[in-house]
Amino acid sequence: MKAIIRVFPLFAIGLLAGLVFWVTSSVTNPGTAHALPEYANRTGEPCATCHVNPGGGGPRTLRGLLWAARGKPDAVPELPNVLLAPGISDGAELYDIACATCHGSNGKGMFGKALAGTGLSINKIKAAVTRGRLRSGMPAFDGQFTDAQLEALVTFTQQLAASKVEQRPLFFPLPVGVLTCQPADDSIACGGN
Repeated sequence: MKAIIRVFPLFAIGLLAGLVFWVTSSVTNPGTAHALPEYANRTGEPCATCHVNPGGGGPRTLRGLLWAARGKPDAVPELPNVLLAPGISDGAELYDIACATCHGSNGKGMFGKALAGTGLSINKIKAAVTRGRLRSGMPAFDGQFTDAQLEALVTFTQQLAASKVEQRPLFFPLPVGVLTCQPADDSIACGGN
């Protein structure tokens, strides 16, 4: 018993020293862990390139899935000739698919900057959509829309920026759920745990 009592302080000191080493090495060499936003720094792409949620985490975009499947290299794969929303032609729907996650469904901003009421021109919007804005975290969507889709998206976004779009509801009420029990066998009672 006395031997255990003598060894315990040494064990505690060793454990404490290991913890201090781990914490200081994590602070002095933060590039060793590759979690967001370190990946964005490595790839040179904003988080929204790979994630549906621009803050990272959550579901991944097609480019993000391919990037992860390839072992997370320092370059995110390009997807030439792959449309983001094939068959969609409505500007509001295209905005919901490509923009609302960051800019909000009514353009009032979330992770991305607010667009509603800013008066942005069609040329600025088109340039931002096609080229992206790396510093602000906006990915480039060049080649991911047809010309007609890009025109519809830019027109809708410009109307949003000019406050010419009616505010859409953020929530849609659902009817109260009704629980019913219909046992397959009359010998089974409904309810209870």
